[in-house]
Amino acid sequence: MIKLSGAQVWVHDQNEALAFYTEKLGMELRQDVTVPEMGDFRWLTVGLPGQETEVVLMAIPGPPMIDEAVREEIRALMAKGFAQTLFLTTGDCQKSYEELTARGVEFTEEPEERPYGVDAGFRDPSGNSFRLTQALPVESA
Repeated sequence: MIKLSGAQVWVHDQNEALAFYTEKLGMELRQDVTVPEMGDFRWLTVGLPGQETEVVLMAIPGPPMIDEAVREEIRALMAKGFAQTLFLTTGDCQKSYEELTARGVEFTEEPEERPYGVDAGFRDPSGNSFRLTQALPVESA
């Protein structure tokens, strides 16, 4: 069986991202490895306690991996919140919204009733978009 082990988000500053994901979102540090033979490449991952899936906090590489034009395109998409979106689920969107707000997370959209449940949105310091959703129960046929 294939399992999803992780997802990657581009970040402007890995230290700032690590602080946001651990201190504000409540994730835990999983891996922080520097690889000297790859120009001090830093492999940095976090994850939610009790879950195996990791989020890779990837610094935007430069040449020769990515040329400067592509690097700027990634930065532009991040600034608009369109580089990627992470989806988080919760049993109580309003309560999670209040807890995250108290930790300093700035929401772009407050919890709102939707056809699929209650949904809210926020962004990380690099501009990555998050959806926080309390899904309606699935009805069986």
